Amino acid sequence: MKKPELLIPASSLEVLKTAVIFGADAVYIGGEVFSLRAKSKNFSMDDMREGIAFAHAHGTKVYVTANILAHNGDLEGVEAYFHELKEIGPDALIISDPGVFQIAKEICPEIDVHISTQANNTNYRTYRFWHNLGATRVVSARELSIDELRELRANIPEELEIETFIHGAMCISYSGRCLLSSYFTGRDANQGACTHPCRWKYAIMEETRPGEYLPVYENERGTYIFNSKDLCMIDHIPELVSAGIDSFKIEGRMKTALYVAVVTRTYRQAIDDYMRDPKLYESRMDYYKEEIAKCTYRQFTTGFFFGKPDHDTQIYDSNTYVKAYTYLGLIGESRGDGYYSLEQRNKFSVGDIIEVMKPDGRDMEVRVKGMTDEDGQPMESCPHPKQKIFVDLGVELSSFDLLRKKD
Repeated sequence: MKKPELLIPASSLEVLKTAVIFGADAVYIGGEVFSLRAKSKNFSMDDMREGIAFAHAHGTKVYVTANILAHNGDLEGVEAYFHELKEIGPDALIISDPGVFQIAKEICPEIDVHISTQANNTNYRTYRFWHNLGATRVVSARELSIDELRELRANIPEELEIETFIHGAMCISYSGRCLLSSYFTGRDANQGACTHPCRWKYAIMEETRPGEYLPVYENERGTYIFNSKDLCMIDHIPELVSAGIDSFKIEGRMKTALYVAVVTRTYRQAIDDYMRDPKLYESRMDYYKEEIAKCTYRQFTTGFFFGKPDHDTQIYDSNTYVKAYTYLGLIGESRGDGYYSLEQRNKFSVGDIIEVMKPDGRDMEVRVKGMTDEDGQPMESCPHPKQKIFVDLGVELSSFDLLRKKD
Protein backbone atom coordinates (compact mmCIF):
# COMPACT_ATOMS: atom_id res chain seq x y z
CA MET A 1 0.00 0.00 0.00
CA LYS A 2 1.19 3.49 -0.84
CA LYS A 3 1.26 5.80 2.15
CA PRO A 4 -0.92 8.84 1.44
CA GLU A 5 0.28 12.40 1.84
CA LEU A 6 -1.26 14.42 4.68
CA LEU A 7 -2.02 17.88 3.25
CA ILE A 8 -2.82 20.65 5.73
CA PRO A 9 -4.15 24.21 5.24
CA ALA A 10 -2.37 27.27 6.62
CA SER A 11 -3.79 30.78 6.97
CA SER A 12 -0.59 32.42 8.17
CA LEU A 13 3.11 31.87 8.73
CA GLU A 14 2.47 30.81 12.33
CA VAL A 15 -0.10 28.25 11.26
CA LEU A 16 2.17 26.92 8.49
CA LYS A 17 4.95 26.31 11.00
CA THR A 18 2.47 24.65 13.35
CA ALA A 19 1.29 22.31 10.58
CA VAL A 20 4.87 21.37 9.69
CA ILE A 21 5.93 20.68 13.29
CA PHE A 22 2.76 18.72 14.09
CA GLY A 23 3.22 16.31 11.19
CA ALA A 24 2.08 17.62 7.80
CA ASP A 25 3.64 16.09 4.70
CA ALA A 26 2.55 19.14 2.72
CA VAL A 27 0.89 22.49 3.39
CA TYR A 28 -1.28 24.58 1.08
CA ILE A 29 -1.38 28.35 1.39
CA GLY A 30 -2.73 31.39 -0.40
CA GLY A 31 -1.02 34.60 -1.39
CA GLU A 32 -2.64 38.00 -1.06
CA VAL A 33 -4.30 37.61 -4.47
CA PHE A 34 -6.04 34.95 -6.60
CA SER A 35 -6.47 32.37 -3.82
CA LEU A 36 -10.23 32.10 -3.06
CA ARG A 37 -9.82 33.09 0.59
CA ALA A 38 -9.97 36.88 0.53
CA LYS A 39 -10.98 37.08 4.21
CA SER A 40 -8.17 34.93 5.57
CA LYS A 41 -4.84 36.48 6.58
CA ASN A 42 -3.01 34.98 3.62
CA PHE A 43 0.70 35.29 2.90
CA SER A 44 2.78 38.26 1.82
CA MET A 45 5.62 37.39 -0.52
CA ASP A 46 8.10 37.68 2.34
CA ASP A 47 6.01 35.37 4.54
CA MET A 48 5.62 32.94 1.66
CA ARG A 49 9.37 32.89 1.10
CA GLU A 50 10.03 32.28 4.80
CA GLY A 51 7.29 29.65 5.04
CA ILE A 52 8.55 27.69 2.05
CA ALA A 53 12.11 27.76 3.39
CA PHE A 54 10.93 26.59 6.83
CA ALA A 55 8.81 23.79 5.33
CA HIS A 56 11.56 22.59 3.01
CA ALA A 57 14.05 22.56 5.89
CA HIS A 58 11.71 20.09 7.62
CA GLY A 59 11.05 17.97 4.52
CA THR A 60 7.54 19.37 3.96
CA LYS A 61 6.13 20.56 0.62
CA VAL A 62 4.20 23.79 0.04
CA TYR A 63 1.45 24.28 -2.54
CA VAL A 64 0.15 27.75 -3.42
CA THR A 65 -3.48 28.27 -4.36
CA ALA A 66 -4.30 30.41 -7.40
CA ASN A 67 -7.73 28.95 -8.02
CA ILE A 68 -10.01 31.89 -8.75
CA LEU A 69 -12.22 31.81 -11.85
CA ALA A 70 -10.36 34.60 -13.62
CA HIS A 71 -11.86 37.53 -15.54
CA ASN A 72 -10.03 39.44 -18.27
CA GLY A 73 -8.91 42.05 -15.77
CA ASP A 74 -7.20 39.39 -13.65
CA LEU A 75 -4.89 37.97 -16.30
CA GLU A 76 -2.15 40.60 -16.26
CA GLY A 77 -1.97 40.36 -12.47
CA VAL A 78 -1.80 36.56 -12.65
CA GLU A 79 1.18 36.78 -14.99
CA ALA A 80 3.05 39.12 -12.64
CA TYR A 81 2.17 36.94 -9.64
CA PHE A 82 3.47 33.78 -11.30
CA HIS A 83 6.77 35.49 -12.14
CA GLU A 84 7.14 36.20 -8.39
CA LEU A 85 6.23 32.62 -7.47
CA LYS A 86 8.75 31.30 -9.98
CA GLU A 87 11.48 33.03 -7.98
CA ILE A 88 10.15 31.80 -4.60
CA GLY A 89 9.77 28.17 -5.71
CA PRO A 90 6.72 26.46 -4.19
CA ASP A 91 6.30 22.77 -4.94
CA ALA A 92 3.03 23.18 -6.82
CA LEU A 93 0.32 25.64 -7.86
CA ILE A 94 -3.35 24.81 -7.29
CA ILE A 95 -5.36 26.11 -10.26
CA SER A 96 -8.93 25.76 -11.55
CA ASP A 97 -9.11 28.14 -14.51
CA PRO A 98 -7.77 26.88 -17.90
CA GLY A 99 -6.46 30.34 -18.78
CA VAL A 100 -4.57 30.59 -15.50
CA PHE A 101 -3.30 27.03 -16.05
CA GLN A 102 -1.91 28.08 -19.44
CA ILE A 103 -0.16 31.10 -17.93
CA ALA A 104 1.44 28.88 -15.27
CA LYS A 105 2.77 26.44 -17.88
CA GLU A 106 4.23 29.33 -19.89
CA ILE A 107 5.86 31.25 -17.02
CA CYS A 108 6.90 28.57 -14.51
CA PRO A 109 6.77 25.17 -16.26
CA GLU A 110 9.15 23.74 -13.66
CA ILE A 111 6.47 24.07 -10.94
CA ASP A 112 3.89 21.27 -10.78
CA VAL A 113 0.26 22.20 -11.35
CA HIS A 114 -2.56 20.64 -9.32
CA ILE A 115 -6.13 21.09 -10.54
CA SER A 116 -8.41 22.57 -7.87
CA THR A 117 -11.69 21.02 -6.76
CA GLN A 118 -13.24 24.24 -8.12
CA ALA A 119 -12.78 22.75 -11.60
CA ASN A 120 -15.48 20.13 -10.80
CA ASN A 121 -13.38 17.02 -11.34
CA THR A 122 -15.93 14.21 -11.23
CA ASN A 123 -14.79 11.59 -13.77
CA TYR A 124 -11.68 9.87 -15.08
CA ARG A 125 -11.98 11.48 -18.53
CA THR A 126 -11.57 14.87 -16.84
CA TYR A 127 -8.49 13.58 -15.02
CA ARG A 128 -7.02 12.32 -18.29
CA PHE A 129 -7.76 15.68 -19.93
CA TRP A 130 -5.77 17.60 -17.32
CA HIS A 131 -2.98 15.00 -17.32
CA ASN A 132 -2.59 15.38 -21.09
CA LEU A 133 -2.17 19.13 -20.60
CA GLY A 134 0.58 18.58 -18.02
CA ALA A 135 -1.13 18.51 -14.61
CA THR A 136 0.50 16.18 -12.09
CA ARG A 137 -2.44 16.01 -9.67
CA VAL A 138 -6.20 16.57 -9.72
CA VAL A 139 -8.30 17.35 -6.65
CA SER A 140 -11.51 15.35 -6.71
CA ALA A 141 -14.89 16.97 -6.35
CA ARG A 142 -16.34 16.45 -2.88
CA GLU A 143 -19.37 14.82 -4.50
CA LEU A 144 -17.54 11.57 -5.34
CA SER A 145 -18.06 8.31 -3.46
CA ILE A 146 -15.38 5.84 -2.45
CA ASP A 147 -16.52 3.52 -5.25
CA GLU A 148 -16.28 6.31 -7.82
CA LEU A 149 -12.80 7.22 -6.60
CA ARG A 150 -11.72 3.58 -6.83
CA GLU A 151 -13.03 3.38 -10.41
CA LEU A 152 -11.34 6.67 -11.23
CA ARG A 153 -7.99 5.41 -9.93
CA ALA A 154 -8.26 2.32 -12.16
CA ASN A 155 -8.80 4.43 -15.27
CA ILE A 156 -6.10 7.10 -15.06
CA PRO A 157 -2.31 6.97 -15.47
CA GLU A 158 -0.50 5.64 -12.42
CA GLU A 159 1.64 8.77 -12.15
CA LEU A 160 -1.37 11.12 -12.02
CA GLU A 161 -2.17 11.79 -8.37
CA ILE A 162 -5.61 12.01 -6.74
CA GLU A 163 -6.09 14.51 -3.94
CA THR A 164 -9.30 14.28 -1.90
CA PHE A 165 -10.80 16.28 0.96
CA ILE A 166 -11.22 14.03 4.00
CA HIS A 167 -11.92 16.51 6.80
CA GLY A 168 -13.43 19.94 7.33
CA ALA A 169 -16.30 22.18 6.29
CA MET A 170 -18.62 21.12 3.48
CA CYS A 171 -20.04 23.61 0.97
CA ILE A 172 -23.72 23.30 -0.01
CA SER A 173 -22.95 24.06 -3.68
CA TYR A 174 -21.36 21.80 -6.24
CA SER A 175 -17.61 21.65 -5.58
CA GLY A 176 -17.85 25.00 -3.83
CA ARG A 177 -18.99 26.96 -6.89
CA CYS A 178 -21.64 28.94 -5.02
CA LEU A 179 -23.73 31.92 -6.20
CA LEU A 180 -25.50 32.72 -2.91
CA SER A 181 -22.82 35.08 -1.59
CA SER A 182 -22.68 37.09 -4.81
CA TYR A 183 -26.48 37.25 -5.03
CA PHE A 184 -27.07 38.38 -1.46
CA THR A 185 -24.05 40.60 -0.80
CA GLY A 186 -22.28 41.28 -4.10
CA ARG A 187 -19.24 39.42 -2.80
CA ASP A 188 -18.28 36.66 -5.21
CA ALA A 189 -17.34 33.28 -3.68
CA ASN A 190 -15.60 32.35 -6.93
CA GLN A 191 -13.34 35.38 -6.52
CA GLY A 192 -12.49 34.51 -2.91
CA ALA A 193 -14.97 36.73 -1.05
CA CYS A 194 -17.57 34.23 0.21
CA THR A 195 -19.72 35.51 3.10
CA HIS A 196 -20.97 31.98 3.95
CA PRO A 197 -24.71 32.64 3.49
CA CYS A 198 -25.28 28.87 3.72
CA ARG A 199 -24.76 29.30 7.49
CA TRP A 200 -27.45 31.99 7.87
CA LYS A 201 -30.90 31.53 9.36
CA TYR A 202 -33.75 31.21 6.84
CA ALA A 203 -37.55 31.34 6.66
CA ILE A 204 -39.92 30.68 3.72
CA MET A 205 -42.52 32.94 2.07
CA GLU A 206 -45.56 31.89 0.04
CA GLU A 207 -45.79 33.99 -3.14
CA THR A 208 -49.39 35.20 -2.56
CA ARG A 209 -48.49 36.35 0.96
CA PRO A 210 -45.61 38.80 0.45
CA GLY A 211 -43.91 39.88 3.64
CA GLU A 212 -45.31 36.94 5.59
CA TYR A 213 -42.22 35.01 6.64
CA LEU A 214 -42.89 31.47 7.77
CA PRO A 215 -40.14 29.82 9.81
CA VAL A 216 -39.32 26.19 9.16
CA TYR A 217 -39.47 25.25 12.81
CA GLU A 218 -36.69 23.23 14.36
CA ASN A 219 -36.35 25.17 17.59
CA GLU A 220 -37.12 28.61 18.93
CA ARG A 221 -34.22 30.16 16.99
CA GLY A 222 -35.38 29.18 13.50
CA THR A 223 -33.75 26.89 10.94
CA TYR A 224 -30.45 26.71 9.10
CA ILE A 225 -31.56 24.66 6.09
CA PHE A 226 -28.29 24.91 4.11
CA ASN A 227 -25.93 24.33 7.04
CA SER A 228 -23.91 21.14 6.48
CA LYS A 229 -22.13 19.13 9.12
CA ASP A 230 -18.33 18.94 8.82
CA LEU A 231 -16.64 16.11 6.99
CA CYS A 232 -14.63 13.65 9.11
CA MET A 233 -13.08 10.42 7.82
CA ILE A 234 -10.77 9.59 10.74
CA ASP A 235 -12.45 6.19 11.15
CA HIS A 236 -12.30 5.33 7.42
CA ILE A 237 -8.57 5.48 6.65
CA PRO A 238 -8.54 1.90 5.26
CA GLU A 239 -11.24 2.66 2.66
CA LEU A 240 -9.48 5.86 1.59
CA VAL A 241 -6.13 4.10 1.20
CA SER A 242 -7.62 1.16 -0.71
CA ALA A 243 -9.38 3.56 -3.10
CA GLY A 244 -5.95 4.75 -4.24
CA ILE A 245 -6.08 8.34 -2.98
CA ASP A 246 -2.59 9.86 -3.01
CA SER A 247 -3.21 12.94 -0.86
CA PHE A 248 -5.54 13.31 2.14
CA LYS A 249 -6.57 16.96 2.18
CA ILE A 250 -7.83 18.85 5.24
CA GLU A 251 -10.10 21.87 4.66
CA GLY A 252 -9.51 25.06 6.65
CA ARG A 253 -7.43 27.95 5.30
CA MET A 254 -9.21 30.27 7.74
CA LYS A 255 -8.65 28.10 10.82
CA THR A 256 -6.51 28.73 13.90
CA ALA A 257 -3.24 27.10 14.85
CA LEU A 258 -5.15 25.06 17.47
CA TYR A 259 -7.46 23.55 14.83
CA VAL A 260 -4.50 22.80 12.57
CA ALA A 261 -2.43 21.27 15.37
CA VAL A 262 -5.25 19.00 16.57
CA VAL A 263 -6.30 17.79 13.13
CA THR A 264 -2.74 17.37 11.85
CA ARG A 265 -1.52 15.44 14.87
CA THR A 266 -4.57 13.16 14.99
CA TYR A 267 -4.57 12.25 11.29
CA ARG A 268 -0.77 11.87 11.38
CA GLN A 269 -1.10 9.30 14.15
CA ALA A 270 -4.04 7.51 12.47
CA ILE A 271 -2.31 7.24 9.09
CA ASP A 272 1.00 6.12 10.60
CA ASP A 273 -0.71 3.58 12.86
CA TYR A 274 -2.70 2.11 9.98
CA MET A 275 0.33 1.82 7.70
CA ARG A 276 2.27 0.17 10.53
CA ASP A 277 -0.48 -2.25 11.57
CA PRO A 278 -4.22 -2.07 10.73
CA LYS A 279 -5.03 -3.73 14.05
CA LEU A 280 -3.16 -0.99 15.90
CA TYR A 281 -5.24 1.59 14.04
CA GLU A 282 -8.48 -0.20 14.95
CA SER A 283 -7.48 -0.50 18.60
CA ARG A 284 -6.90 3.28 18.89
CA MET A 285 -10.15 4.40 17.24
CA ASP A 286 -11.73 5.77 20.41
CA TYR A 287 -8.59 7.85 20.99
CA TYR A 288 -8.65 9.35 17.46
CA LYS A 289 -12.33 10.27 17.78
CA GLU A 290 -11.80 11.81 21.18
CA GLU A 291 -8.83 13.84 19.92
CA ILE A 292 -10.41 15.07 16.69
CA ALA A 293 -13.40 16.36 18.69
CA LYS A 294 -11.06 18.70 20.58
CA CYS A 295 -10.90 21.06 17.61
CA THR A 296 -13.71 23.43 16.65
CA TYR A 297 -16.25 21.67 14.43
CA ARG A 298 -19.91 21.52 13.37
CA GLN A 299 -20.73 17.88 14.18
CA PHE A 300 -19.38 15.25 11.79
CA THR A 301 -20.51 13.45 8.63
CA THR A 302 -18.89 11.22 6.00
CA GLY A 303 -20.20 13.47 3.23
CA PHE A 304 -20.60 11.77 -0.17
CA PHE A 305 -18.12 8.95 0.42
CA PHE A 306 -20.75 6.30 1.17
CA GLY A 307 -23.66 7.63 -0.87
CA LYS A 308 -25.44 10.91 -1.36
CA PRO A 309 -26.02 12.83 1.89
CA ASP A 310 -29.54 13.00 3.31
CA HIS A 311 -31.23 15.21 5.89
CA ASP A 312 -29.05 13.72 8.63
CA THR A 313 -26.00 15.53 7.22
CA GLN A 314 -27.57 18.96 7.73
CA ILE A 315 -27.80 21.03 10.93
CA TYR A 316 -31.20 22.69 11.15
CA ASP A 317 -31.18 24.29 14.59
CA SER A 318 -27.87 26.13 14.85
CA ASN A 319 -25.04 27.70 12.88
CA THR A 320 -22.58 27.55 15.77
CA TYR A 321 -19.53 25.37 16.21
CA VAL A 322 -18.83 22.81 18.89
CA LYS A 323 -15.84 24.28 20.73
CA ALA A 324 -14.08 22.36 23.49
CA TYR A 325 -10.86 24.35 23.86
CA THR A 326 -9.58 27.91 23.54
CA TYR A 327 -6.25 28.54 21.83
CA LEU A 328 -3.75 30.39 24.04
CA GLY A 329 -0.59 30.49 21.92
CA LEU A 330 2.60 28.77 20.79
CA ILE A 331 5.68 28.42 22.97
CA GLY A 332 8.78 30.24 21.73
CA GLU A 333 12.29 30.43 23.16
CA SER A 334 13.36 29.78 26.74
CA ARG A 335 14.51 32.74 28.83
CA GLY A 336 16.72 30.41 30.86
CA ASP A 337 14.97 30.77 34.20
CA GLY A 338 12.00 28.45 33.63
CA TYR A 339 10.10 31.08 31.66
CA TYR A 340 9.27 30.73 27.96
CA SER A 341 8.22 33.38 25.45
CA LEU A 342 4.66 33.41 24.13
CA GLU A 343 2.55 35.68 21.94
CA GLN A 344 -0.83 35.02 23.53
CA ARG A 345 -3.97 34.55 21.45
CA ASN A 346 -6.54 34.54 24.27
CA LYS A 347 -6.50 35.69 27.88
CA PHE A 348 -5.40 33.40 30.70
CA SER A 349 -4.14 34.06 34.22
CA VAL A 350 -1.64 32.92 36.84
CA GLY A 351 -3.17 29.97 38.69
CA ASP A 352 -5.19 28.73 35.70
CA ILE A 353 -5.09 25.04 34.79
CA ILE A 354 -4.21 24.79 31.10
CA GLU A 355 -2.97 22.08 28.74
CA VAL A 356 0.31 21.78 26.84
CA MET A 357 -0.21 20.01 23.50
CA LYS A 358 3.01 18.51 22.15
CA PRO A 359 3.67 17.52 18.51
CA ASP A 360 4.69 13.99 19.54
CA GLY A 361 1.18 13.18 20.82
CA ARG A 362 1.59 13.95 24.51
CA ASP A 363 -0.71 16.32 26.39
CA MET A 364 0.24 17.73 29.80
CA GLU A 365 -2.12 19.43 32.23
CA VAL A 366 -0.24 22.19 34.06
CA ARG A 367 -0.88 25.16 36.34
CA VAL A 368 0.35 28.61 35.30
CA LYS A 369 2.93 29.36 37.99
CA GLY A 370 4.09 32.75 36.79
CA MET A 371 3.81 35.35 34.06
CA THR A 372 5.88 38.44 33.18
CA ASP A 373 5.84 41.08 30.49
CA GLU A 374 8.71 41.50 28.02
CA ASP A 375 10.63 43.57 30.58
CA GLY A 376 10.37 40.88 33.26
CA GLN A 377 7.72 42.64 35.32
CA PRO A 378 5.27 40.20 37.03
CA MET A 379 1.72 40.00 35.64
CA GLU A 380 -1.43 38.26 36.88
CA SER A 381 -3.01 37.88 33.41
CA CYS A 382 -2.52 38.83 29.76
CA PRO A 383 -5.63 40.73 28.67
CA HIS A 384 -4.33 42.33 25.46
CA PRO A 385 -4.58 40.42 22.13
CA LYS A 386 -1.25 39.18 20.81
CA GLN A 387 0.50 40.40 23.94
CA LYS A 388 4.10 39.16 24.12
CA ILE A 389 4.76 37.61 27.52
CA PHE A 390 6.85 35.00 29.32
CA VAL A 391 5.23 32.11 31.21
CA ASP A 392 6.40 29.61 33.81
CA LEU A 393 4.37 26.40 33.70
CA GLY A 394 6.60 24.36 35.97
CA VAL A 395 7.66 21.96 33.22
CA GLU A 396 10.27 21.89 30.47
CA LEU A 397 8.83 23.06 27.15
CA SER A 398 9.91 23.13 23.51
CA SER A 399 9.35 25.61 20.70
CA PHE A 400 5.95 25.06 19.04
CA ASP A 401 4.39 23.36 22.04
CA LEU A 402 0.83 24.65 21.91
CA LEU A 403 -1.11 25.96 24.91
CA ARG A 404 -4.88 25.52 25.13
CA LYS A 405 -7.54 25.80 27.81
CA LYS A 406 -10.74 23.80 28.26
CA ASP A 407 -13.89 25.86 27.78
